[in-house]
Amino acid sequence: MDDATSGPGRQAEEHIAAWRGYLRKHRAIDENDRDELEDHLRSQIAALAEAGLAGDEAFLVAIKRVGALDALTREFAREHSERMWRHLVAGGASAADGGRAGRVEVLAACGLAVAAALSVKVPSLFGVTFTDGNEAFYARNASFFALPFVAAFLAWKRRVAPKKMALAVAPFAAMALAINAYPFAGDSATLPLAALHLPIALWLVAGYCYTGGRWESSARRMDFVRFSGELFIYFVLIALGGGVLTGVTLALFSAIGLNVEWLAQRWLVPCGAAGAVVFAAWLVEAKQSVVENMAPVLTRLFTPLFAAVLLAFLGTAAWAGVGFDVEREALIASDLLLALVLGLLLYAVSARDPRSAPGLFDWLQLTLVWCALLVDAAALAAIGVRISEFGFSPNKAAALGENVVLLVNLAWSAWLYLRFLRGRGPFDALARWQTTYLPVYSAWAAFVVVAFPPLFGFS
Repeated sequence: MDDATSGPGRQAEEHIAAWRGYLRKHRAIDENDRDELEDHLRSQIAALAEAGLAGDEAFLVAIKRVGALDALTREFAREHSERMWRHLVAGGASAADGGRAGRVEVLAACGLAVAAALSVKVPSLFGVTFTDGNEAFYARNASFFALPFVAAFLAWKRRVAPKKMALAVAPFAAMALAINAYPFAGDSATLPLAALHLPIALWLVAGYCYTGGRWESSARRMDFVRFSGELFIYFVLIALGGGVLTGVTLALFSAIGLNVEWLAQRWLVPCGAAGAVVFAAWLVEAKQSVVENMAPVLTRLFTPLFAAVLLAFLGTAAWAGVGFDVEREALIASDLLLALVLGLLLYAVSARDPRSAPGLFDWLQLTLVWCALLVDAAALAAIGVRISEFGFSPNKAAALGENVVLLVNLAWSAWLYLRFLRGRGPFDALARWQTTYLPVYSAWAAFVVVAFPPLFGFS
């Protein structure tokens, strides 16, 4: 739903955000129904506001006209609880259409997952296999074996208009042309950097498709954040199951004296990984109306654990007087840690009821953010010293930029969180900041992919 810039007013917008969060939390109404209800609610509020009612009054009257949503939620969940798992497998089809819509969605998702899996083998038709020194080619193009198919599924599910689809296709085409046209050296440091940053840059395109081409909506962007976390969890679970399947397959054939490692290396692992990304996206979409999100639950579990680890790390480093190591492994570990902290913050924000009063978990979250800020600042200082001594390199430049990008987000998040805890600002300001900042990560990743190779001579 597009964010209102005028009409309902700030108070009504806060009520609408809380109401939408309630529906999302209870999952009895899917996203399309939620959007339709919000459209109706906003039109009612606008009409009442024109009649002279204040924002609070307009919302209260409009919500009565829309219906008793609490009762609807409970009744819907009670009526359909016995069909929960059938609903999950059938893709959410209603009885009215005999499950046809659900079957179409399942077929679309499975078809795109198979297409993603087979796309991994397309280069081998032209003699470009995993062996024979072609690892660099597959590293460049790994993102294109899965993400375009995820974006296609989301665009189909959200019925993105053809004109808006052009905005999604163009970044994929531009990135594919750039990364394959660059003459990377054999031992290039910019090639792995570009390959690692490419999926980050392109994931925002999938987000554009997820929002139905309505990226300007903060609520839709936050929904995409939730979707991303859920997809990651499902992909990890699928990958673990795939690992077991691969191990069992190797063991079975080994028992009859056959070595089928080639099957795992050339088919099961690469093709399965590409198809699993698309399948995980479908699973998130299929279950969103019947199963509660796991990401917020894991956030509650790991936030205090990560806060304790960071506090112990900072305390030990200060007590021992040890500086921050800026070797490549240490930089990767610190950036991964900061990314995980940011993920915990995002999902804590997405799962929290903005109307709730500050509690212990909020203080734990703020502690985690401040600890991450200190780690980020220490890493930046060490990188600055290293650059001043030995000059720039692709890895140090990328680490410097990534830590600056993370530092800005974490610093402003800490400030907004502190204002909320002290009763000087709304919690929604923190949520809006997180979703507004998302394109910055994609822009930086795209800069690394496109600009770093020529800046460092493709070395």
